[in-house]
Amino acid sequence: MSNAGRFEIIESKLAHLEHAVNALSDVMARQQRELDLTRERLKVLAERLAGVEAPQGASPSAEEKPPHY
Repeated sequence: MSNAGRFEIIESKLAHLEHAVNALSDVMARQQRELDLTRERLKVLAERLAGVEAPQGASPSAEEKPPHY
């Protein structure tokens, strides 16, 4: 095989690798955006849950079990 033919094969493989790297980069960027959004939603839900679990000014009897237990 001539040098020109080998260079064409190498260039073709390089082009495919560049395409694969770009595709993987796009996927990683999308996943990072999704992860950031998920973290923000989790933070909001954790804050809501903390507000529900420990309401301010709740009486101690609010957490007592009913007499039938």
